[in-house]
Amino acid sequence: MTTPPGDLTLITVAALWGAVAGALLPRAVHRFSVPWEERDGGWRATCPAGHPIRGWLGRARCEQCAATYASGAVGLPLLTAFVCAALAAATGLRPELVVWLLLAPVGVLLAAVDLRVRRLPDPLTLPLAAAALVLLGPAALLPEHAGDWTTALLGALVLGAGYLALHLVNPGGMAYGDVKLALSTGAVLGWYGWATVMLGTFAAFLLGALYGGALAVVGRAGRKTMIAFGPFMLAGTFAGLLIGAYAA
Repeated sequence: MTTPPGDLTLITVAALWGAVAGALLPRAVHRFSVPWEERDGGWRATCPAGHPIRGWLGRARCEQCAATYASGAVGLPLLTAFVCAALAAATGLRPELVVWLLLAPVGVLLAAVDLRVRRLPDPLTLPLAAAALVLLGPAALLPEHAGDWTTALLGALVLGAGYLALHLVNPGGMAYGDVKLALSTGAVLGWYGWATVMLGTFAAFLLGALYGGALAVVGRAGRKTMIAFGPFMLAGTFAGLLIGAYAA
């Protein structure tokens, strides 16, 4: 079955938005990528050569020494464009699509930072949860929406509580940053119902287990090796959203 031209236009616009938004992320990735042991020093304010960095958005290239101080100049726009296009294809012309497109670049930013330094910064995780619920509120009042704001709120609370319990039982296996991110993932998954919450959460743990198992097979990880779980939470949420939007 062919895709209607309107849908193709929507997907193209979403992909262009993702590419532009992704192109603005490399500088933020560098500035937020402060290892946990150096967190008291604040966020990065200089390039590796010591020159000050202005602003948070844009390419990661120093104006004074012309050095590129972070990778992802191509990968981040491509990844964000793909995520946004896929969300547009699954959601269609529903009000919540605007919310997904606004939140997606932040999710890509969080994944990139967590992969670099195994840390999910509070200035990103906590506002992301609040933004998800605030933005979904008006979407729930518009016609043609396919979700429920109350379930989104409850999803945030339940998933956050679940991750908090895992953190308290095994702090070394579940970081506190993951607990805060669970508020956001629970909210967006909860929009499409409890089945989507369970699906997205299961996908996150499955992807994390497969990755950890692959590392163990090639001898790059042991039972006590810590991995960045945030990217798998976000990937699972992405998969859950796609399926939830298609099924809605």
